[in-house]
Amino acid sequence: MKILLLGGTGVISTACTRLAVARGLDVTLLNRSSRDAVPGARQITADITRTTETAAALAGKTWDVVVDFIAFDLAAVEQRLELFRGRTAQYVFISTTSAYQKPATHHLLTESTPLANPFWEYSRLKIAAEDRLQRALREEAFPVTIVRPSLTYDDPSIPLAINARGKSFTNLSRLRAGRPLIVPGDGLSLWTITHSSDFAKGLVGLLGHQGAIGHAFHITSDEALTWNQIYQSVAEAAGVPHPKFVHIASDFITACLPEYTGTLLGDKANSAVFDNSKIKRFVPDFVATTRFRDGIARAVKWFDADPARRVTDPETEAKWDRLIAAYERGLAAARREF
Repeated sequence: MKILLLGGTGVISTACTRLAVARGLDVTLLNRSSRDAVPGARQITADITRTTETAAALAGKTWDVVVDFIAFDLAAVEQRLELFRGRTAQYVFISTTSAYQKPATHHLLTESTPLANPFWEYSRLKIAAEDRLQRALREEAFPVTIVRPSLTYDDPSIPLAINARGKSFTNLSRLRAGRPLIVPGDGLSLWTITHSSDFAKGLVGLLGHQGAIGHAFHITSDEALTWNQIYQSVAEAAGVPHPKFVHIASDFITACLPEYTGTLLGDKANSAVFDNSKIKRFVPDFVATTRFRDGIARAVKWFDADPARRVTDPETEAKWDRLIAAYERGLAAARREF
């Protein structure tokens, strides 16, 4: 089976590439650089945003499956339709569970949960892309399968609710220095965090599955933890027995740091517990086996193995410290008043 992965070297997609290669699939990656190539995968070097360049690189080629980890808006999906009409038997679009209705009206999320997120443009763009692909399925039998990951991590990431984009070691550094981490709300919202190696089992199991055409699937762990438990597991993995956590309401956080509005009010401030029965019906051997405490212990060891990986974000830390100081001043004033 010939598989083309658009991307294939990110946090989620690297694990999928490795598993597909390990299972003997003929895997090709299309991205801008071969620097992070996965052993056993072929490489097409092209910038997918440059349509003429990409069309030339793909000229004369057809695929059993195209997996798109990169497209996130309507314009990108229109381009993919032009590139792959009649050239693939299955197009897998990687969407997001953040597209599900916020706030949710039912505690258990299924693939039939409405798609509506007024808080996060990223989610709305994914919803519009899904709608366009479903229309292509209806009108021209374009063979789309939609896959929605939740918060998925691998060794180079520490998946906390308040994070420094691309520099998640910042939270480990703060823990070990005895500085507080921000937990949104009371920390009791249930959340689902999935290791990339587990996500890969579900995704690779769908490749070439003609019964999956026209369907949407989320692929997540079945382990639901509170944010308090998640933060505590990170502290234990970091070797910090008495961590300092500050619980701050999500609307207070986003009022002070509006850049977190989408990821909090549109995502992590809500409970997210998923019914994975559909992916298990279509991929009977799918089971998520990596407990968060084990996966995060591996991630901490990965950072500790090389000082060059331990990069922090002082600018973001300064914002966190200002937020904590503002919250504590407000709390002190409220105590005095009452």
